[in-house]
Amino acid sequence: MKIVFLDSISMGDASLEEMAALGELVCYPSSTAQEARERVKDADVACLNKVIVDQAFLDAAPKLRLICEAGTGINNIDVKLCEQRGVIVRNVAAYSTDSVAQTAWMHILNLAGRAFHYQDFVTSGAYSKNPVHVDFAHPFMELAGKTLGIVGMGAIGRKVAAIGRAMGMEVIYYSTSGTSHCKEYPSVSLQELLEKADVISIHAPYNEKTAGLIGYKELCRMKPTAYLVNTGRGGIAVEADLARALDEGCIAGAALDVYVKEPLSADSPLLHLVHPERLLFSPHIAWYSREARARLAHEMAENIRKGW
Repeated sequence: MKIVFLDSISMGDASLEEMAALGELVCYPSSTAQEARERVKDADVACLNKVIVDQAFLDAAPKLRLICEAGTGINNIDVKLCEQRGVIVRNVAAYSTDSVAQTAWMHILNLAGRAFHYQDFVTSGAYSKNPVHVDFAHPFMELAGKTLGIVGMGAIGRKVAAIGRAMGMEVIYYSTSGTSHCKEYPSVSLQELLEKADVISIHAPYNEKTAGLIGYKELCRMKPTAYLVNTGRGGIAVEADLARALDEGCIAGAALDVYVKEPLSADSPLLHLVHPERLLFSPHIAWYSREARARLAHEMAENIRKGW
């Protein structure tokens, strides 16, 4: 069995020995569309993270029986066409729950606690010149008693919600699918969530229901003291609208780990704010803890075993 990993750079230093024990494993750090078609021509299994699987890809891979997505989202794969061709598609659903929840809370705590400002206040020398022992001009917000709004109450959303409850927050959520399966917290409309939440954390997939879900109009419904955090998918919050809302002070701040184009374009309006202090960034690392990647590698090997 030949296993081809088309963009193994996404796994970093995670061990792929478990996968290699299942057959002939050939790894390529990255692959263009043309390179991917050439590299899967004699593959039985294709492992990939961002490579597009379309008709041209499948036409070039007559032996292909299994596609293993190195992650959760499968927006890059034409699943229906794979079904028609008899190619099994397997992703890994829950490997990064703890990692993403931790990153979301890293951002929430940094926004509410103003960690970025206090770090700069001390290291810049401003604190040393301060006439008193505290920065009176920049108090932070306590989260206890505030409302946490979750967009998408799946496994990650529930983990984030549980941490919020432990912090003493009230939790509400908006179901992007409309099913409202979670009965532990109140399910509300998007409008109610926007108006009530002091912190909104996005944990929904990107699809026809969530694309552009939060634009300028929605941001203006939020409290001017509220924060928005997106560790879900880029494009759920409209980037240009978010930049405008932040500069206009419609909301107090935001933090992003995901973007429409990744890496983020140098000309993105998000990088050219009049008030850049209102926006925190991380480079799509929420899923990338050492432990999460080890789980991902193991579960991909399991998917090959089961799919074969």
